[in-house]
Amino acid sequence: MKKLMIGNEAAARGIYEAGCEIVSSYPGTPSTEITEYVSKYSGVYSEWAPNEKVAAEVAFGASLAGARSCCCMKHVGLNVAADPLFTLSYTGVNGGMVIAVADDPGMHSSQNEQDSRHYAIASKIPMVEPSDSAECLNFMKQAFELSEQFDTPVIFRTCTRIAHSQSFVELGEKENIQKKEYIKNPQKYIMMPGNAIKRHPLVEERMQKLAAFAETTKLNSEEDNNSELGIITSGTCYQYVKEVFGDTVNILKLGLIHPLPVQKIENFAAKVSRLVVVEELDNIIEAHCRSLGLTVEGKKLFGWVGELSQQKIAAAFGLAEKAHNKLDVTLPVRPPVMCAGCPHRGIFYTLSKYKITVLGDIGCYTLGAQQPLCAMDSTLCMGASVSGLHGFNKAAGAKGESKSVAVIGDSTFMHSGITGLINISYNASNSTVIVLDNSITGMTGHQHNPSTGFNIKGEPATQIDIEALCTALGIGRVRVIDPYDLKLCQKVIREELDVEEPSVIISRRPCVLLKSFKPASPLKINGDKCTGCKSCMKLGCPAINISYKSLSTEKQENGSEGFSGLSGSNFGINKGKALIDRTLCVGCGICSQLCAFNAIESEAE
Repeated sequence: MKKLMIGNEAAARGIYEAGCEIVSSYPGTPSTEITEYVSKYSGVYSEWAPNEKVAAEVAFGASLAGARSCCCMKHVGLNVAADPLFTLSYTGVNGGMVIAVADDPGMHSSQNEQDSRHYAIASKIPMVEPSDSAECLNFMKQAFELSEQFDTPVIFRTCTRIAHSQSFVELGEKENIQKKEYIKNPQKYIMMPGNAIKRHPLVEERMQKLAAFAETTKLNSEEDNNSELGIITSGTCYQYVKEVFGDTVNILKLGLIHPLPVQKIENFAAKVSRLVVVEELDNIIEAHCRSLGLTVEGKKLFGWVGELSQQKIAAAFGLAEKAHNKLDVTLPVRPPVMCAGCPHRGIFYTLSKYKITVLGDIGCYTLGAQQPLCAMDSTLCMGASVSGLHGFNKAAGAKGESKSVAVIGDSTFMHSGITGLINISYNASNSTVIVLDNSITGMTGHQHNPSTGFNIKGEPATQIDIEALCTALGIGRVRVIDPYDLKLCQKVIREELDVEEPSVIISRRPCVLLKSFKPASPLKINGDKCTGCKSCMKLGCPAINISYKSLSTEKQENGSEGFSGLSGSNFGINKGKALIDRTLCVGCGICSQLCAFNAIESEAE
């Protein structure tokens, strides 16, 4: 049976068909859907872990018990899981263990462009990389086999384009994998120095065996088209190369990208007069070729930054761009914004109004940095807002303490904000942390987390009480506010900044995109009262606009279902006044609190 699948769905199918029993992950674009699709299969236990380190350790525990296991994350999540990763290389596995990581060239939804191949090299763990959905399924299954064959975790690397593009996949049956017996083996699994020093030579021996395996494995394949041009590539770049050259050049496609073969590459190079490496991000393959003494081209042609494409590759070789690939229309710029009615908007408006230094974190609330709010001063990594605020205030002293806060989402707080708050409590800085609790992991597509009270399948689960947790960590002042109430936000933030002790403010309102969210009646503009002062525009709400035409013209062009938020009899003089798009407005009422002329009314009135 064949099915059209995105890469992440195919990877999930591979996990299922491989007989994997345990999957623990933390959501992160572009890897999220792997675990979401896995959760639909019966017979595979899946979960959202608080963070990637926990997920990797859960997968190790399952492997230790003899089951095949997997953990999934995005590239920056591998940073969080790096601590167990390097030691897992020493312990090896019992049941097969795969670490799926999705890189994000072009930074479509990430804070950096790091190349996860470096982790495979540094940790001395094999890595496979598929080039389409079919390979996502097959390479995932082979990764489990490699894991058990060579007694090692295996990193399965993909990227945004492979994760989210579609191709046909041949479906198979689930393998009946016998769970391996757990046998107590302290020398293998207890990594105290005396044992670890004996394991390192075994890691080096394993790498030599894997290097020999790289010469013969079908994961690495060659296409000989009797060309003088030879291209070495992998992953999504293989697809770009094929689209540009078809079957006119020699291609060595590497599916096992660590360790890389030696003899196979040398033999390939000997057949061509020009050797080119096409790879995104860093020069891993190119540097390997140079270490073999080969004359090779690579980064000088394609650069070090961003994604490659058919167009970029064609241009690098001086080829004409294919007409069907050329986009003749200039698309309008659509920067991301917080949704209409977003519960974070009121908090950021308040912070911006009082010119407070805001140390931010990873999540949809990072959009508070955008105009017109501009209410963010830093964003580094998960949990860094809380830890960074402590350092900022220790350096800035009382002057900084009264004018600075950290903002962090509920899921990110569970991920890695807790330890930063412990540091604030233990080492005593007068820091105010605002937990933006929207009852979901928003940016990655609404996954549950330990504070929501539901598990990955939407079933009831233990709900972590954020207020009680903060109190237990030694925070004496914990307050909960409704971010739709601007006066309350201003009052509480000002009070907590003025006290000389650590405090936590929990801004609690569900995300407006949740299915359970029930919007109020849309708001409208009373044209007789609106003066065009534009105070409501300071929120940056996408439902609010300014009319640059007369109301009669506006109605003719947009009809009564779109920008119909102006009421009043003076149809000819509404130019320059506010408009509310009732199709976007959820009736949160924040804008009405800014209007000094009471011009914003509910449609229900």
